[in-house]
Amino acid sequence: MPYKTITAILRGEADTASLMQRIAPLVRDFGAHVTGVHAEPSPAAHVSVLAGDMVSIDETGIEAARLRMDKVNNLFEKACEREGISHEWRGMETFAGDSATASIASINATDLIVAQQIDPEQHDATFADLEALLLESGRPVLLLPCNSVAVFDPKRVVIAWKSSKEAARAVFDALPLLHRASTVEILVIDPKKSDEHSADMAGGDIAACLNRHGIAVTISHQKSAGIPVGEAITNRLSETGVDLLVMGGYGRSPVRELLFGGVTRTLLGSMPVPLFMAH
Repeated sequence: MPYKTITAILRGEADTASLMQRIAPLVRDFGAHVTGVHAEPSPAAHVSVLAGDMVSIDETGIEAARLRMDKVNNLFEKACEREGISHEWRGMETFAGDSATASIASINATDLIVAQQIDPEQHDATFADLEALLLESGRPVLLLPCNSVAVFDPKRVVIAWKSSKEAARAVFDALPLLHRASTVEILVIDPKKSDEHSADMAGGDIAACLNRHGIAVTISHQKSAGIPVGEAITNRLSETGVDLLVMGGYGRSPVRELLFGGVTRTLLGSMPVPLFMAH
């Protein structure tokens, strides 16, 4: 079943132009409807209370936010009209102006969320908490690297597999993309013996399930050899030159990942290829 409703998180002007160019063919191929979501700080965010209960209003900031909203709206509308795809615009004002968290209340009825990785080298007035989006939306999230302009058309896919509800959800949410792929590899780092199978059989059940869906897969077992699992996955992606990584997001507490590191934070930070995640 193809994705029919796609929500695009549009952070700013450059982000919108790049993201829409890269996902428009996918939206068109699926015959999907795309909703563009963008948030700006509300006027209340530009009000400061000074000493003596005096109020200062940053009119310049308010006007800049309104102009940015209009520009992002126009870029989104033109991209959709140019590609001939069904679309709608949702511009919001919130105190934080976070385009990701502002969308959470309205994206429960979407098949897929798409967003572009925030470029750590660029600092501007726009913001989107993509980790909160993954944790709180309840929907799969496709993240595209900020350092690429390639149209999203994944032919070679790697599934970072472990037996967890997050990984299982990511795989089944990604089925429309897996059906389009030419090769699909199930990558198991440090395979372990369980009550159901030996270490050598790790990944076999999900491979059989995907085969029944008509998806041919291969299974690769790899030892981490003392390096972090996230780094081992990244190394495998570099070796194989894949187009998409599918994985579960935050299999353990985000606070623990922040303190001690983890696969999700490693991949979100480096993002060598587009990343499809579910939590």
